[in-house]
Amino acid sequence: MTPFEALGGEPQVRALVDRFYDLMELDPAFAPIRGLHPGTLEGSRDKLYWYLCGWLGGPQHYVQRFGHPRLRARHLPFAIGLIERDLWLLCMRKAMHDVGVEAALAATLEASFFNTADWMRN
Repeated sequence: MTPFEALGGEPQVRALVDRFYDLMELDPAFAPIRGLHPGTLEGSRDKLYWYLCGWLGGPQHYVQRFGHPRLRARHLPFAIGLIERDLWLLCMRKAMHDVGVEAALAATLEASFFNTADWMRN
């Protein structure tokens, strides 16, 4: 079973992404990473949703729309250091908890998210 299937497929990936960005908008603690995003988060929500579907082993929505993700290159214009990495991870950890991601799956995802987020630092 892929992480995508274990998570619950597209509806749960969407719920996770929506909760992640809701937290980013509502919790002042996440202001430093919210400030790296455009004024409206709709495009960011869709892109993360499309990306995570494929990254988790589901449909390759992002690749079909944009080609290879080139994550590091796409994030180079933004100042991403330890603080931003850690805030992103905390926001995602809270979102996983809030949408009820099973603890073992959340721990596995968090480790993978850490590796990806750490690679984004510039």
